[in-house]
Amino acid sequence: MEDYVIEMLHITKEFPGIIANDDITLQLKRGEIHALLGENGAGKSTLMSVLFGLYTPEKGVIKKDGKEVKINNPNDATDLGIGMVHQHFMLVDIFTVLDNIILGAEPNKMGFLTKAQAREKVIALSEKYNLSVNPDAKIEDITVGMQQRVEILKMLYRDNDILIFDEPTAVLTPQEISELMKIMKNLAAEGKSILFITHKLNEIMEVADRCSILRKGKYIGTVDVANTTKEELSSMMVGREVKFAVDKAEAKPAEEVLRVEHVSLKSKLHNNDAVHDVSFNVRAGEIVCIAGIDGNGQTEFVNGLTGLDHFYEGRITLAGQDITKKSIRYRNTHGMSHVPEDRHKHGLVMDYSLQENMILQRYFEPEFSKAGFIKNDAMKNYSNQLSERFDVRSGEGAKTIVRSMSGGNQQKAIVAREMDRDHKLLVAVQPTRGLDVGAIEYIHKEIVKERDAGSAILLVSLELDEVMNLSDRILVMYEGEIVGEVDPKKTTLQELGLYMSGAKRDERKEA
Repeated sequence: MEDYVIEMLHITKEFPGIIANDDITLQLKRGEIHALLGENGAGKSTLMSVLFGLYTPEKGVIKKDGKEVKINNPNDATDLGIGMVHQHFMLVDIFTVLDNIILGAEPNKMGFLTKAQAREKVIALSEKYNLSVNPDAKIEDITVGMQQRVEILKMLYRDNDILIFDEPTAVLTPQEISELMKIMKNLAAEGKSILFITHKLNEIMEVADRCSILRKGKYIGTVDVANTTKEELSSMMVGREVKFAVDKAEAKPAEEVLRVEHVSLKSKLHNNDAVHDVSFNVRAGEIVCIAGIDGNGQTEFVNGLTGLDHFYEGRITLAGQDITKKSIRYRNTHGMSHVPEDRHKHGLVMDYSLQENMILQRYFEPEFSKAGFIKNDAMKNYSNQLSERFDVRSGEGAKTIVRSMSGGNQQKAIVAREMDRDHKLLVAVQPTRGLDVGAIEYIHKEIVKERDAGSAILLVSLELDEVMNLSDRILVMYEGEIVGEVDPKKTTLQELGLYMSGAKRDERKEA
């Protein structure tokens, strides 16, 4: 038994209406990378939250180095050398990167905060593990990918030797993911033990030694990764075969739906433009994808397009109508749907119920309100229909508070709401972020169905497989400019990589 650094034995954790973990046993060997695989809502994050002290299990015991331990809160976990990078970041938006990393472990001398030493340690760690961050930037001003790096540095700063990564690659670029895989291997080689929650089978095959599979809160089995295949893992996870390729016919683009002309947007982080002189169009019946390394202006562009921010020059036309200075609601009611990059900040009201979130942009319509009062039955029925269609799982159905749902089910709720609304243009930013292979397969089918029904789709994705499989045209954004337009059927990942890194550039004509 002494080769197990952590043992979670017969863990059961219940929430109202759902048994999230049903008699699960998980054993982590010293110095191994152990993957935890399962569908959205299978109980993976709950199990790791039990290990980190965020939840107390109803049954079961936890052992560290063969001895039973009580973990009542995250401080107990930290004292035992257990660190966790959460799927939903535990960061204070108005604090700087450095302040977030040292929060709760502040260095001091005679009661006075001494940041200089901490700053040196953070910079050294960021250089060692290739996690470059600006220590003085505020969290609210940096991208989701950068926030992920801050979470990882927070854990490394505390010198933890049991590391829990909960969906760490969900928001990273392919290059960043590749770096993270190297970091994880180095950490394991240094003797650290890693629990790695992911939906991405390629990553499991690349870095994990063993993989435990959960399905609907139950333990299915543990396999040696060297002796299994992606197909076997996906079948154990969802209980059926999954198709990894996207089936789609040739696009038949029709009339222009979106026209973007010479738009520019100031950066909040530096003096240059975050978006500079961007022009392109999207037609009905096609999927146009903006690809690029995170932090190259995609987030700011989408904010300007959807009304969350305003371009200081340029023009946007939606179905022939100038919407450059129109409100978010106007855009929503005149043909634009938006699956946002940050589901918590811009996609959901976390303390509202699922049914309330499902009608966020439609509550004022006659279908859902009368004389200023919400029609509760109509709201509940609508939420139940969408949940059934998109397999949104929640403990208490339509009245479930969204904060208590798994990240993947929160994402499915947003996708369901935005796809079902009457729209001409669907702006989908990272639409399958944090989803399992079964859900990704379904969402991709729905996006293609939307295209074939005549919607214009603007996809913004960091997932190169998704970019290549779904797109009809690919626009590459680098340092706030569109530097290339390529045909996914004629390009290669290598060529795409050259555009994304700024090493190649098209002399594009005006859109």
